Amino acid sequence: MKPSIYSMRLEDLQSWVEQQGEKPFRATQIFEWLYKKRVTSFEDMTNIPKALRERLAEHFVITTLKTLVQQTSKDGTMKFLFELHDGYSIETVLMRHDYGNSICVTTQVGCRIGCTFCASTLGGLKRNLQAGEIVAQVVKVQKALDETNERVSSIVVMGIGEPFDNYDELIKFLKIVNHPKGLHIGARHITVSTSGIIPKIYKFADENMQINFAISLHAPNTELRSKLMPINRAYKLPELMEAVRYYIEKTGRRVTFEYGLFGGVNDQIEHAEELAELIKGLKCHVNLIPVNYVPERNYVRTPREQIFAFEKMLKKHGINVTIRREQGHDIDAACGQLRAKERKEETKA
Repeated sequence: MKPSIYSMRLEDLQSWVEQQGEKPFRATQIFEWLYKKRVTSFEDMTNIPKALRERLAEHFVITTLKTLVQQTSKDGTMKFLFELHDGYSIETVLMRHDYGNSICVTTQVGCRIGCTFCASTLGGLKRNLQAGEIVAQVVKVQKALDETNERVSSIVVMGIGEPFDNYDELIKFLKIVNHPKGLHIGARHITVSTSGIIPKIYKFADENMQINFAISLHAPNTELRSKLMPINRAYKLPELMEAVRYYIEKTGRRVTFEYGLFGGVNDQIEHAEELAELIKGLKCHVNLIPVNYVPERNYVRTPREQIFAFEKMLKKHGINVTIRREQGHDIDAACGQLRAKERKEETKA
């Protein structure tokens, strides 16, 4: 399989073009064809010399994703199930906000982290995505938005998979979509979330990127977190919090803690008090998530009044907190849910 040209950063493409005996500006032209005009064939790059177009076709593919299912919610949320070249499937979600259109992208086919509340981990990890396959999700959704003269204005890397489990391809993806000659999504309009792979948190802090950073926390203590998220047995909560402190000190940036509320499990007032104690003094924000029901899992939604009580207790302790606005509630909105429903062979254990 030839590599995806979407996996090439501009500087990589410039080097390759020069190796072909062409001027570096040709790489910028190619980038514009890919990301501004969004062509799907090298032949359509009409201001590129024919010989160079032929060499591009010999060495690369322009990754295309086949749409298997497209769902649209009453609130405008769109969920896509895409098929990759090897027959595996991934999910991508477009969410509409007052401030613009946000896209949630996938970094792996399946997931090996094993969170007990998530449909993405059903069937385990099949493989990592190439950077170009992650980029292709953004391009594909942007092409759908082109029909209504809209654009993708922000990206969250919170789809299927653990982004830091595919670290090198993730970083390449971030640099490609952020580049002014590419899709030009501002770094501060991109958020990466991790379940807590500690060594990669330190590495990500040292990248010194202006990308927003989120931790999937979901529990205020080690015992409960280990039950919800097996990764906590390898990367324990106290060490995770040390890594978070390093990130904040190194970058000066705020961290968001994602906290899914599961009825009767982690949503009691004492949990809120424990969470406040855990994160006090940190430059942070808590995003409370009323969980979507997943048929394959046994968790239920926290009652509305309990959600507000949890929020109130955090605010009482001076914690910056919001409740995530629910979107796509009338479609298969939970991460991995559409894939689990449509691709049972792929997601069974």
